[in-house]
Amino acid sequence: MANTLLARHAEALEVFGARVHAVRDDQWDAPTPCTEWTVRDLVNHLTGEQLWVVPLVRDGLTIEEVGDRFDGDVLGDDPVGVWDRAATEAVEAFREEGALRRTVHLSYGETPAEDYCHQMVDDAVIHAWDLSRAIGADEHLPKALVDFTTRDIAPQAAGLSKSGLFAPPVTTPPGADAQTKLLAMVGRKV
Repeated sequence: MANTLLARHAEALEVFGARVHAVRDDQWDAPTPCTEWTVRDLVNHLTGEQLWVVPLVRDGLTIEEVGDRFDGDVLGDDPVGVWDRAATEAVEAFREEGALRRTVHLSYGETPAEDYCHQMVDDAVIHAWDLSRAIGADEHLPKALVDFTTRDIAPQAAGLSKSGLFAPPVTTPPGADAQTKLLAMVGRKV
């Protein structure tokens, strides 16, 4: 199970990273399906999430101890390079011996690092599609990632929009594929 989770995590960051590398210079201010975010905002969000992994998982710090280190624009003048470094360090932190058995201190309380890693996979998968749509890249997501994320999200799909972090689910056409159904659960119109 842990090996599968770590493989999906690395794969999700690789898929998102491929889209980051595909962003043209004139696309950083383009809108995304996340209505309040530009391409740069979306990449900044995912990069910031990866930056949090090392202090939370490897170092065992709390959010309070990390403070505002990752607030605002973390991308600077080298968005792709910062993404690459953050993604590599996040993968390495989760792969350290015993990392998934640790507890991390998140904004809503103590959480098993394994659950945190699942959340990171799910977010990267959904946002890989968002970034693809925004920059006109291939929107196809690997089946293993779609299936993995669907298993994570389906049990809580009905309440996701109540969190304010997701749009309400959308109806899918008859015969919709697994990716379309996953995206519909999180309010994406394909």
